[in-house]
Amino acid sequence: MTKYQSTKLFDGFSCCFRQWKAETTHCKFLHGYGVSFRVTFEGDLDHRNWVWDFGGMKRAKTQIEGMSPKAWMNYMFDHTVITAVDDPELDHFAELSKKGVIQLRVVEATGAEKFAEFIFHKLNKFVTKETNNRVKIVQVEFMEHGKNSAIYSE
Repeated sequence: MTKYQSTKLFDGFSCCFRQWKAETTHCKFLHGYGVSFRVTFEGDLDHRNWVWDFGGMKRAKTQIEGMSPKAWMNYMFDHTVITAVDDPELDHFAELSKKGVIQLRVVEATGAEKFAEFIFHKLNKFVTKETNNRVKIVQVEFMEHGKNSAIYSE
């Protein structure tokens, strides 16, 4: 059976993170990026001959963590500080969040590769449910500005 692919770039996000295990590089320090991610959808065409309705994130009935997909993307990546669950300074970040200084988001691990994987799994679960298994995510490319990116696929 023929499968089609389409891609969508989600951009305009600003977030800050650090990779605390990168002890020998400057990546161990808290730093920020304008981030974006390109999602590749794959599946059969719908009645409009589309794999994925690019505006579908706004009109979706399925939610991610109780939010529309677009709201979830903003919640995670727009003007946030993202830290790993095992960051030894997590308590300090939590205190800053409690004081209203930062919007803290805690994930399994930080970095472009892990963000690509994280987004892949969140969006794939959403897309397969929203399309009754007609469409799946096959790749996510996470970009830390125009020069660096990492790709996750299964």
